Amino acid sequence: MSKDNAAHKLIASNKFARVNYDIDDVYEAGMVLSGTEVKALRAGKANLKDSYAVVKDSEVYLRDMHISHYDFGNRANHEPLRPRKLLLHKREIRKLYGKTREKGLALVPLRLYFKNGMVKVEIGVGKGKKMHDRREDIKQREERRSIARDFKSKRIRV
Repeated sequence: MSKDNAAHKLIASNKFARVNYDIDDVYEAGMVLSGTEVKALRAGKANLKDSYAVVKDSEVYLRDMHISHYDFGNRANHEPLRPRKLLLHKREIRKLYGKTREKGLALVPLRLYFKNGMVKVEIGVGKGKKMHDRREDIKQREERRSIARDFKSKRIRV
């Protein structure tokens, strides 16, 4: 992903992805969408919760991503939960295929955003965390917060 985030307009993010998965690699992919889907995304009507990506027949599809109906659409409005094809380079698809064959690795969408007028999705390759891993992460976060709090209180007193 580029360093210039000013051109990015966030549509939706998967808040639980980094909580439930250890994300190793991140890929940016385009999406094949219909007109009413793009208009619904511009209105911010997308949900990445419970969505995932799969590699099938040398193509990558995003499943269970919900894009609500466009309010001003006609009878040609899109289906909210249809599988959407992701646009990646062939070598990236081969890498993802190899990684999804490993035990415990999944393709999880992290963010959905506009970049230069195009809809992009950020996909992470992650391994599912166990409950004790999540508890450990919470402990570490709380420790960091308490240390930061201590430093802040000492600066004020001095």
